Amino acid sequence: MDPKIAVIMGSDSDFEVMSEAVKVLKEYGVPHEVSVRSAHRTPEETARYAKEAESRGIKVLIAGAGAAAHLAGVLASKTTIPVIGVPLNATPLGGLDALLATVQMPGGIPVATMAIGKAGARNAALFAIQILGLSDAGLSGKLKEARSRMAAAVEAKSRKVQEAAESL
Repeated sequence: MDPKIAVIMGSDSDFEVMSEAVKVLKEYGVPHEVSVRSAHRTPEETARYAKEAESRGIKVLIAGAGAAAHLAGVLASKTTIPVIGVPLNATPLGGLDALLATVQMPGGIPVATMAIGKAGARNAALFAIQILGLSDAGLSGKLKEARSRMAAAVEAKSRKVQEAAESL
């Protein structure tokens, strides 16, 4: 099956974090591809990748990058398909530099920006699945089921805490 979502990272060292997005996509059965593209070291290849993504059937790009974190913005500047940025902790600034670089896009070139790190990578995949779910009832149903399971787990934990509080 042709990939619908691309998970892109600025360096192979980003895979530990970005693998969280890949795990979510696999869990939901979403066809995807994974690659390393650098906004600074391979700018022409990165631009070409973004320009060709839509014609290859890609519906959403997820881009993880640290430090200057220009990857998501560069991709977004070369395509009109949704781009989701995941800031990564790659410097002594703890990812704040990447967050600011990702979220501060100029008007007209949007990048949806997630949290720094693994939670951001997971949420990027879920957000991409939500986008696909707008035209895929099966995916939308899987998301609704997952939310129901999360709610049930919270209720079970609440009951346990209430019981523990009553036994004090």
